[in-house]
Amino acid sequence: MTCTEFLARMTDYFDGTIAKELEAEVRQHMCECSHCEVVVNTTRQTIEIYRDTDVYELSTDTRERLIANIMSKCRGKGCA
Repeated sequence: MTCTEFLARMTDYFDGTIAKELEAEVRQHMCECSHCEVVVNTTRQTIEIYRDTDVYELSTDTRERLIANIMSKCRGKGCA
């Protein structure tokens, strides 16, 4: 398994929807590739942090300004 193939299957791995034979290949790849192991560990930690974080409600004004600013920056970089 290449790193690209590994990354393509990572979401299914975290969701628990990966086929058993592919899961074995993913685990084997992590054992052999320290870079992908770091990606998995970092992703796992990020998921745990977000699961433990409270949801903050934004006022309508704040939400609209935030969206407008994001869209403005995005348009400036040609992504929208």
